[in-house]
Amino acid sequence: MRAEQKANGQPTRYDGRWRDRPASDAPEGVKPVVRLKAPQEGETMLVDGVQGEVRIANSQMDDMILLRADGTPTYMLSVVVDDHDMDITQVIRGDDHLTNTFRQIQLYRACGWDVPAFAHIPLIHGPDGAKLSKRHGALGAEAYRDMGFLPEALRNYLLRLGWGHGDDEIISTEQAIEWFGLDGCGRSPSRFDMVKLTNLNGHYIRIAEDERLVALTAERLRISLGREISSQEQNILLRAMPGLKERAKTLVELADSAEFFFKSRPLALDEKAAKQLEGEGLKTLSDFAQKLAELSTWRQDVIEEEARQFAEATGLKLGKIAQPLRAALTGSTVSPPIFDVLEILGRDESLARIGDALKAAR
Repeated sequence: MRAEQKANGQPTRYDGRWRDRPASDAPEGVKPVVRLKAPQEGETMLVDGVQGEVRIANSQMDDMILLRADGTPTYMLSVVVDDHDMDITQVIRGDDHLTNTFRQIQLYRACGWDVPAFAHIPLIHGPDGAKLSKRHGALGAEAYRDMGFLPEALRNYLLRLGWGHGDDEIISTEQAIEWFGLDGCGRSPSRFDMVKLTNLNGHYIRIAEDERLVALTAERLRISLGREISSQEQNILLRAMPGLKERAKTLVELADSAEFFFKSRPLALDEKAAKQLEGEGLKTLSDFAQKLAELSTWRQDVIEEEARQFAEATGLKLGKIAQPLRAALTGSTVSPPIFDVLEILGRDESLARIGDALKAAR
């Protein structure tokens, strides 16, 4: 039947050949399917909560299968019966189900049941404009959790993909609950943009409570370092969090940027950090280390003032002092404000790390 319809350029569908024939015509030994004897004239209308009024001619729909030959129900029958039994009054789903809805409405009416209110929201597409799929890297919510996204950021982003409230981009979960309505849903598909999601996540990290971020980061550090993060180390993390979270866009980045606080000496330096401890950078670090060793008070503002005086005395810019310091203390050229790092690490650990770097570079 399908081959013949294709050959004639017709849509492939059941042609109703058994629709009005008596059971006595049925061949022996063949288990039948059970179909819905659908109306063939007129039209089925849907007033959709998002799409508006949508109509389809009944002649375009065939007699769909309700029970397969082995007696098992199809999706179409199962979903209608289940929604009826569960007293479902509203069905909100993707607009790829719109065609199914007309079939299901006919089945509701055939059973004499109330038809729920339907709303079909647009699908999410990938960057290429095609329906989001595994090919685009479509993942479950737990995968985004593992990639370091906060749940409130993911909720905000997914909400804004298909719904809007004026020009608002940052919408808290509480605000979404207050504002949300189907009238704000668009009809056009939106494109999933990982860059936008990541930037939004960075915003939610910056406004998150430090104590919460410490707990989330400590768990990731436990895995990456292969050991528990002590309460003393968590206190260090809490003191460092204001500086750490300003630069992180995911919890993965946050944990990576915090890891240097808890690594054993001597620190391994990355390539860029090693370059900072060559030539003038090494001499600057060595000279300033002597000034640090003479400080009687180890506090961020005192250390920074000492660095400014050293810069003025040597004719160097503050960055020329900060970068070798950062390399020695963190093993990287990126970190929270370096004078904060010095205070958080403490006098003994800071001077020991600087000593390790000077010894390794000579």
